[in-house]
Amino acid sequence: MVLREQILAFAENFSHRIMKKPALNNSMMDLILSSENMHKAWKQVKRNGGSPGIDGMTIEKFPGYLQKRWHKIRQALLLGYYVPSPVLRVEIPKKTGGKRMLGIPTILDRVIQQAISQVLNPIFDPDFSDSSFGFRPGRSAHGAVKQVNGYVKLGYRYAVDLDLEKFFDTVNHDILMYLVARKVQDKSVLKLIGRYLRAGIRDKEGKTMPTSIGTPQGGPLSPLLSNILLDQFDRELERRNLRFARYADDAIILTKRLCDGKTILSEITMFLGRKLKLVVNQKKSKVAKITECSFLGFTFKGKKIRWTEQSFQDFHYQLKYLTRRSWGVSVEYRIYKLNQYVRGLVRNFVSCSAMHPCWMNYYGISQYYRPLQDIDNWLRRRIRMCYWKQWRYPRTKVRKLMELGVPKDFAIMAGASSKSYWHLSKTFSTNAGMSNEWLKKQGLVNIKSLWCKAQGYC
Repeated sequence: MVLREQILAFAENFSHRIMKKPALNNSMMDLILSSENMHKAWKQVKRNGGSPGIDGMTIEKFPGYLQKRWHKIRQALLLGYYVPSPVLRVEIPKKTGGKRMLGIPTILDRVIQQAISQVLNPIFDPDFSDSSFGFRPGRSAHGAVKQVNGYVKLGYRYAVDLDLEKFFDTVNHDILMYLVARKVQDKSVLKLIGRYLRAGIRDKEGKTMPTSIGTPQGGPLSPLLSNILLDQFDRELERRNLRFARYADDAIILTKRLCDGKTILSEITMFLGRKLKLVVNQKKSKVAKITECSFLGFTFKGKKIRWTEQSFQDFHYQLKYLTRRSWGVSVEYRIYKLNQYVRGLVRNFVSCSAMHPCWMNYYGISQYYRPLQDIDNWLRRRIRMCYWKQWRYPRTKVRKLMELGVPKDFAIMAGASSKSYWHLSKTFSTNAGMSNEWLKKQGLVNIKSLWCKAQGYC
């Protein structure tokens, strides 16, 4: 609370009026490097976890490393000669094809960036648009989706589905630093942020490439910087009195007429290119009925929110991946991982890069439930198949089924069968023994029940 009060007091001193006066000291850098702020930053970085940067330093080893070197690092930061390490380039497959480029900073740089972000956020965030939902305290993708649905209910049935081409890779440093400097006058902080932007990227071969443009995704500071830049875009939309929602670089603008949408797309494309040096992807951007557009994994049918067909197919694929027969783990561990994924405690298992936590924590706001009963039945059959393979030998299968109350003759008939695991997972014997109630006792999640809870029905 003390730190928050300090930040808010500092933000107040650097209001629009006072911003015209030069900073007299390095009070902002002192606040960033205060013990309380750095400790809070380290706790957040530790909570987020993540892979090591180019130095190979892990989360576990970092405290010992920092304890020996923090005095010199702090001095370098205060005196302005600290040089950030290049970020490690990681390529992540996209759902829509292609690859997303991430830049993973070292843990030391992550902690410093997080400390900077914690001080700058209370200064910039209060002035951001109410229609901006990405990476902001108290806001989420759900808020953006619900706001769009509210506009749909008011009769805004057409959408400008805007796609910024490689946004994080094309951010103009000069424009961004100008916008940051309007509220940050501590030159040592500006210098440090500039160095992070130009730190460079190191690929798998060890080759370091300079970064004259862009703010690589992966660092704690990148989301705030992207919001600072795109706030100019938000202000332009508000000046035009348009209805919109934005989450990071995903934006959708609502209108009541198709012709208005085409005009808006043309004019906003010119504005972004001229003022912010950002390029709109003309192939992916479109003006269409809201029912033909998607936003953050959702679409809008009538006045209801639904997950997109692609999102549900991805969900189905993830479940199939986690119940594959070739995965040499116990069924108990498999169920544990399934529950994690379905409830939304982890991210995408296959690509490890889902933009949203999967699954029910995120898609539970969808008001479409029809396929959930079928997928519950299918998932239980997949788990029965996994148990059947794990039991392996006919005598083991017979014994297990009899222990579960299956009559001996039926148990022998199923256990001695040479038919496929998938076929036998739907027989009377396997369904009677491994009943829905029994699977529930083993801890298998019920997707439809989770959806009902998310909707507030039970």
